[in-house]
Amino acid sequence: MKIDVQGHALYAYTGGKAFDPAQPTAILIHGVLGDHSVWALQSRYLAHHGWNVLALDLPGHCRSEGEAPESVESAAQCIAHLMDAAGLHKAALIGHSWGSLIAMEAAARLGVRVSHLVLVGTAFPMKVSPALLESALNTPEQAIRMVNTFSRATLAPPGGAGSWVFGAGMALGRRVLASNARTNLLHAGFKACDGYAGGTAAMAALQCPVLFALGEQDQMTPPKAAQGLIEAARAAGREVRIASLPSGHHQMSEAPEQTLFAIRDFLAR
Repeated sequence: MKIDVQGHALYAYTGGKAFDPAQPTAILIHGVLGDHSVWALQSRYLAHHGWNVLALDLPGHCRSEGEAPESVESAAQCIAHLMDAAGLHKAALIGHSWGSLIAMEAAARLGVRVSHLVLVGTAFPMKVSPALLESALNTPEQAIRMVNTFSRATLAPPGGAGSWVFGAGMALGRRVLASNARTNLLHAGFKACDGYAGGTAAMAALQCPVLFALGEQDQMTPPKAAQGLIEAARAAGREVRIASLPSGHHQMSEAPEQTLFAIRDFLAR
């Protein structure tokens, strides 16, 4: 499905189901060098169990037109424009890694228009080492390999029918990077994560419950790095739920069912 958002076609995977205005909607937001496909299992399940699904390719990524976001704030504004363009009064926002920061900032800005917030593999601050930023800029193939090595807790998750998640991650990263000849999406995404300073303020402004879905073996955004956000949400009086997942940083592919069930049960509240 393509939606015209301020003059640019934004692609959203709908899970194989037609958009139904009578159903609630979930917007799923990928991380750096991701696209809609990272939510393959979760998006299809939700779409076939009572939810509209809009699993995005962010602007400038893969099937979506427009300039790639240079910051978390600009990406969050895009989510607001998307909701307006799609005629959505309310939606649940679900984001992974960089996408979790985008979802959080968008939820803070949209207030009561967000029914649920799901942060998968999140941290604040989400700092990126200078060495990785430099490699992302000048030797992106090396950086993609470094990230896929460091962020994986397994090469073939149990129940994954023999899937090789490392190889799949490498292929996805290369494909997304090649999809935009104007912008180095790896460096731009990491720079946006590294420069985001609004996490605590965003938590204070939330008007919805929030789920933290955190990988027990996540070395990119370890669970302890989300504690400040958890405390800020609780201090703001928000309902907070925490799901501890048997995975590294790629929760959706390393622990696909556990990630799905955590999201499903949270959205049912």
